[in-house]
Amino acid sequence: MTDIHALALELVAAYVERRPLPTPPSARDGFDLTTAYAVEGELVRMRRDAGRKTAGVKVGYANKAMWRVLKLDTLVWAHMYDDTVRHANGNETTLSLDQMIAPKIEPEIVFKMKAPLAAGVADAATALEAVEWLALGFEIIDCPYANWKYQPADFVAAYGLHVALVVGDPYPVIAANIPALVEQLPKFTVHLAKHGETVEEGSGRNSLRSPALCLAELASAMAKQDGTEPLAAGDLVSSGTLTESTPIQPGETWTASVEGIDLPALTLRV
Repeated sequence: MTDIHALALELVAAYVERRPLPTPPSARDGFDLTTAYAVEGELVRMRRDAGRKTAGVKVGYANKAMWRVLKLDTLVWAHMYDDTVRHANGNETTLSLDQMIAPKIEPEIVFKMKAPLAAGVADAATALEAVEWLALGFEIIDCPYANWKYQPADFVAAYGLHVALVVGDPYPVIAANIPALVEQLPKFTVHLAKHGETVEEGSGRNSLRSPALCLAELASAMAKQDGTEPLAAGDLVSSGTLTESTPIQPGETWTASVEGIDLPALTLRV
């Protein structure tokens, strides 16, 4: 049996001391996704006891091809916090990497919920009806495991690798623009540039064929875990990377720009 609290403390220490664990928890007997979500829940409890608030949820493995390889039946997720989420003023901001081990950047679509979203929703329009706004964002991930080697359960247990989310200017989601968003979200393209030079490209289809469908799948995935709080009004959802995850280093300037959906470019200096 895994000592849930002890493992949570071990993962916190790995991040704080910037010393990756030589082997991930999945190398230990009996460690599975159910156990990983118990560790994730313990981290939530510990952070709340320390005065922090959950700000929403981030998604991992929003790619069905990966599900087959990793024997997953849905995506995975972990919580974000009020001290890990920031809103970019004028779509530009800075972020220190000093306390991180080996961070990477991921451009994502971020949703803010205006209403709960029930499990079982299968269409993008219904999912968007529960959304107040969407925005372009940067998810910054960092790995407490040596050489970035881990399994989905290890991902969940370690905050979903989440260390920061930068949120760009919001685009309101209203009844009148939902049909257009349903069409645009699977098709838009994104360019990730370092110092103005494109290094990665992707599209909305990389997030479970559409970030809105990813949002719907998240609600169903969360409902499968006993004791999990469902998505609620005010929650933010970072809906899965649109490109390959890319290493970042201090002194760099990163910009994400999109075509095919009305979102301004987002710039981050690290």
